[in-house]
Amino acid sequence: MKKQTIIVTGASSGIGKGIAQYFLEKGDNVVINSTTPEKLEQVYHELGAGPNLAMVAGDVSDKRTGDRLIATAVEKFGTADVLVNNAGIFETKPFLEVEASYLDRFLDTNLKGTYFTTQAVIPQMLKQHDGVVINIGTPLVHHALAGVPASAAMSSKGAIHSLTLQLAAEFGKQNIRVNTIAAGTVRTPMHGDDVDKMAGLQLLNRVGEIEDIVQMVYTVAKSNYITGAIIHVDGGAGAGHHLN
Repeated sequence: MKKQTIIVTGASSGIGKGIAQYFLEKGDNVVINSTTPEKLEQVYHELGAGPNLAMVAGDVSDKRTGDRLIATAVEKFGTADVLVNNAGIFETKPFLEVEASYLDRFLDTNLKGTYFTTQAVIPQMLKQHDGVVINIGTPLVHHALAGVPASAAMSSKGAIHSLTLQLAAEFGKQNIRVNTIAAGTVRTPMHGDDVDKMAGLQLLNRVGEIEDIVQMVYTVAKSNYITGAIIHVDGGAGAGHHLN
């Protein structure tokens, strides 16, 4: 497989950090991003601070962050082959308690972050006549849980699923492939120490591990014939639940 340059947003912990580490171990170039400079620099050194790694701190909801990500990728490595829009937030709040400022947080980070970072990177992919955009979504967009009042988060993630299909249609002729990986409940710092209590939400009766998501991201990144796909990596959560 050819060596690629991968841009990963939200890479200071959890799935994003795992994605960056995996691609580096496979010999690719990686540009990592996080909103918090201190955390990003710490991860940069944890990942080896080698010649195949670069970092760009910044809020992805600001298009200038995307501009700096693509500039860094091209300046240091010559290409931008894969964008992984991993940066995102998730919280729960009852629908009737949601205010404009609360909803804006999810639209800014989840939707605008994905939208504008992709907008910054696509022109370089058009020059290359090749590129892959991988968004991180959730099976909860089409499989709601009554006990999880997350209308703000799901509205923003649902928009990402729709954006995936539209961009796949707009840029397919230019050999740019756009997909979403709908990740189930994964053992990350965001879910805390009690994550295994949610095992029954998956048909496999276990929560996912970071490696489960990372391996699919790698597969999609290296594929030349997957586009417009919403790929569930969720232990069967989108299909049903394990009742025990």
